[in-house]
Amino acid sequence: LEMRVRERGRDTFLVFENAEGDISRRTYADALEAAERAAGLFAASGVTAGERVHVHLGNCPEFFDCWFGSALIGAVLVPTNPLLTERELGFVIEHARPRLSVTSPSLAPTVASVQDSDRVLSAADLANGPRSESRAPVEPLDTASILYTSGTTSRPKGVLVTHANYVFAGEVLAKHLRLRPPDRWLVVLPLFHANAQYYSTMSALVTGASVALMETFSASSWGRQARTHSATVASLFAAPIRMILAHAESAEDSVNSLRAVIFSQNVSETELKEFERRFDAPLLQLYGMTETIAPPTLNPLYGERRNMSIGLPTLPARLRVVDENGRDAPAAGTGELLVHGDPGATIMAGYFNDPDATEAAIVDGWLHTGDNVRRDADGYLYFVDRSKDMIKRAGENVAASEVESVLNDHPDVFDSAVIGVPDAIRDESIKAFVVSRSGTSIVSGELIAWCKRRLARFKVPSQVEFVDELPRTSVGKIQKGVLRERERKDASPT
Repeated sequence: LEMRVRERGRDTFLVFENAEGDISRRTYADALEAAERAAGLFAASGVTAGERVHVHLGNCPEFFDCWFGSALIGAVLVPTNPLLTERELGFVIEHARPRLSVTSPSLAPTVASVQDSDRVLSAADLANGPRSESRAPVEPLDTASILYTSGTTSRPKGVLVTHANYVFAGEVLAKHLRLRPPDRWLVVLPLFHANAQYYSTMSALVTGASVALMETFSASSWGRQARTHSATVASLFAAPIRMILAHAESAEDSVNSLRAVIFSQNVSETELKEFERRFDAPLLQLYGMTETIAPPTLNPLYGERRNMSIGLPTLPARLRVVDENGRDAPAAGTGELLVHGDPGATIMAGYFNDPDATEAAIVDGWLHTGDNVRRDADGYLYFVDRSKDMIKRAGENVAASEVESVLNDHPDVFDSAVIGVPDAIRDESIKAFVVSRSGTSIVSGELIAWCKRRLARFKVPSQVEFVDELPRTSVGKIQKGVLRERERKDASPT
């Protein structure tokens, strides 16, 4: 950020459009000054190097102030999803133990329920902070943020992201997309996600490009926003792509400056062709996790794009596809994707306060993604399934076990199993199979209401089916494959 200020301080860094359509702008110099004011306020509030600053905000300029301001004083950003319930947010606060929380008035009640009042700041206070031009000594491998991501257990894990990690992610994307200072990202995805931080913001920072940030995603406005803000690159998930295509086509959709739109998750060939035709912009599917930092695979900007695949290995990526015994799978075989890297530099440093999970995830420099892929004869990789039992719902990761844990807490539930089922718009919806306790008369609506009070809405099951028993292996493990196959057959036309 300081380098960009020296080189092009008067150039635009951020364009922000709020939900009402009002637009504001910041130069690189403005962004640094705002970060220094946030840093000054944090320091005056007692935050020191290595301590954590929790940020519970939607998309807004103040998110950047907290992120960059924390970095200036060597503090650690802990962003959380504004949709989290009190229970879910309480776990993060207890686990990360931040010195401060920063939030907005609309989100303050949830934060206040789990954080001491003297540790909560309003985002509106950041602009009035005492500007601090002092800098804490920060090394590349120092932690810059902890990004909480749902895992295979009922509790999320905190991914340790270093300063070097952020720069690496930005460099990989910037080089792959051939970004230049005139480029501008259209950012409609949430800033608390790795996608918007790694791929969009950091690639802009390392290049001197700019970011057009939308407060909320609007499928009907996406084309207009790309046009209005002269965006040249954008990032989406499959679900937003389908939502955009569901709106009526406009003659102006193709009137834009877009030259590449990266995306992840499954989109049909028909949808791919329709989007590219309608917006006259090439789509590039990628694969990435919060833990991988930069995407290890991405379809080429120049050359043959096979967007039913997750692309080819990116330039610095060293990958393996291994079978269940850890041996390299045959050339055309399916296996788990492993990503080699230097922890803290090119892959995550580990999981916060969880050495066992870190040791299981990174073995001899190889990050075990838990995702199964296959390769074609030309080296393109295809996503097959999630061995981690994750559900992808409109761009959000949902751990089935977390939903099961909430269901099983209900006094009338004996056991449950949760799976993802195909959803035409949101990638997957959540279906719960429930075994009720003998003698009870619980109904699906009651269970859904139970979940709504304890889970963010994107984690709440859409369907509940009561069953007499769950299919199990000889050692008692629930056979979710049987449930998925049953759903597939039921959904197939007869």
